[in-house]
Amino acid sequence: MNKRLARDERPVFPKRAVITGGMPYGNKSLHFGHVGGMFIHADIFARFLRDRIGEENVIFVSGTDCYGSPIMEAYRKLKEDGYTGTIQEYVQGNHEKQKKTLEDYKISLNLFGASALGKTGEMHTKVSAEVFETLYKNGYIEKLSTPQFYDEEMHTFLNGRQVLGKCPIPGCTSEKAYADECSLGHQYMPSELIHPVSALTGKTPSLRNVTNWYFCLEDCIDLMKERTDALRRGSNTRRFQLDIIDEFLKKPCVYVPRKNMEDPAALERQLPEHETIDEEKKSFVVFVFESLDDRDEARKVMEKNNVHHTSGKTLVPFRLSGNVDWGVKVPDCEGEKNLTFWVWPESLWAPISFTRAYLESKGLPEDEWKKWWEDEDATVYQFIGEDNIYFYSIAEMGIFTGLQVPKGTKPDMEKINLPHIISNRHVLFMDTKASSSSEIKPPMADELLQYYTAEQLRMHFMSLGLSSKSVGFKPQVYLPKEQQTGADMVLKEGNLLTNVFNRLIRSCFYAVQTNYEGKIPDNAVSPKILEVSKKAVLEYERHMYNHDFHRISYVLDDFIREINKHWVNNVKIADRNQDAQLRKQIVADCFYACKVMAILVHPIAPDGCEMFREYLNLDGSLWNWDLILEPLTAYTGDLAQHELKFLEPRVDFFKKHDVQLAKADGSVCV
Repeated sequence: MNKRLARDERPVFPKRAVITGGMPYGNKSLHFGHVGGMFIHADIFARFLRDRIGEENVIFVSGTDCYGSPIMEAYRKLKEDGYTGTIQEYVQGNHEKQKKTLEDYKISLNLFGASALGKTGEMHTKVSAEVFETLYKNGYIEKLSTPQFYDEEMHTFLNGRQVLGKCPIPGCTSEKAYADECSLGHQYMPSELIHPVSALTGKTPSLRNVTNWYFCLEDCIDLMKERTDALRRGSNTRRFQLDIIDEFLKKPCVYVPRKNMEDPAALERQLPEHETIDEEKKSFVVFVFESLDDRDEARKVMEKNNVHHTSGKTLVPFRLSGNVDWGVKVPDCEGEKNLTFWVWPESLWAPISFTRAYLESKGLPEDEWKKWWEDEDATVYQFIGEDNIYFYSIAEMGIFTGLQVPKGTKPDMEKINLPHIISNRHVLFMDTKASSSSEIKPPMADELLQYYTAEQLRMHFMSLGLSSKSVGFKPQVYLPKEQQTGADMVLKEGNLLTNVFNRLIRSCFYAVQTNYEGKIPDNAVSPKILEVSKKAVLEYERHMYNHDFHRISYVLDDFIREINKHWVNNVKIADRNQDAQLRKQIVADCFYACKVMAILVHPIAPDGCEMFREYLNLDGSLWNWDLILEPLTAYTGDLAQHELKFLEPRVDFFKKHDVQLAKADGSVCV
């Protein structure tokens, strides 16, 4: 468990870490929100941990989610428009586009796999079978016959996004609801979907019973409550994330509008044992039941009496299988054959598949992955968007517990090793949730790189404060011409590097080249600079541990600007007084501070920092956090013998985009 830090307590990081980024669907290129809202944060943390605990102790994996109804539906429409390739070729093309975009944003994945392609696809099929067999052996899987939508005209069962309707969960604000889940992650039975329509024909589908495998998630409700309580007491898990989890850990209930109950007493007499919550100010009455069976029996009573009702959030059996051809095969069991895994459960254990595929590619033993996913001194960090909290923070926790503990055995939920989930709020486009139907079309991730550098965007997205609220992304270049006035807020954080830090580094190098024969003065760093640097390092470290990335922006801004101010003010004094000793001290102080800054900025803007390291004429040991507050002699030995690489005039370590340079020069910008 990622413990909550006491005041002024230094964080302790695991000996080994796996970082995962939520898997993008294989039906399109990457949306800017997927990169800016999740992948950049995951990458910054992965790069930090490589510097902090050693590169060999960190694995960062993700991949294309190749299966599921969004891919099938997009492929179907493409075929109607004349596409001649296979669905594998379609997904492969999107996978390659996603991979390139991530590389362009400097996302440093050890492996970006694909759940249906190549070696990672083969491993995922193997792992999926192992997961099923273990859950079955441990008693967490059952067969259920449940209704599934069927298109009578097309003579086919419908899955996921092949059905559109309205979410039945009271108060849900989702704009889109599908066969058995809405876009906000609410789960329900297909029969509960309001106004279902087939995406294939536009007609109302029928319901036919089919048999599938389900994980007994409803039996995990007490374990989930225990775990959530433990996380509230002693972890740095985000509060809003725990609040959303708690919404699903309520007993099964049914909401009935008052106006639909002609004779409430007569209705109650027909219901199974229950608790009635009747608050005068509310427009509905709530009936609470001890089990799903009792709730379902009550729903039958209400349907028989034509009483309109909706079901509340609770844990329901989590479907594992389906009947689509495009999916990972489920092992034949108890006479059930030719089933495939539903995309959501198999995507939850896909990071295990990718970790195993990566370790196998390094020639390591088959069970090596357990050192990363199951050992006490290892932690798995999973970065997700808030819409997926139900799947990762509830369904995954149940499944992963079921893989480790047989049903009926009471595990200690504070000690069992489960992933640490880091959920981010939405990145809005302008001030609304990004949608392709918006008046101003939200850009794809690679389009943004036509106007901003990757490092500028990394700095900006990191600063948005998604740990607590949804925030608007407002690139000026996408506003109408008449609104493109003033500063572009996307550049605000990047300017700290391209302007202030850039200028400070160059000043240090040029001073050494002009006055000290290309060698840094060997003065001891002044106490003030040591104290400022130590404060920045400790604050940064705590914010990184808590994944409060926007607070890191504040630390860097204060630190860099204070050292720059120190340079500017004291150089003026030294020049005015012709004080050579003061000038020498300033250069020694600021080179030391720049070294510390570069280590802090390295996970965020790696290219500029690597260039700084190259001109310092140092190797990769510069990024070792064990030495972060040590003097430069810890890396160079005798500074009098260490020569820096010569810096030509007007060389930038942190670069602006060509478009921005063209604007600054007064050129026409297209």
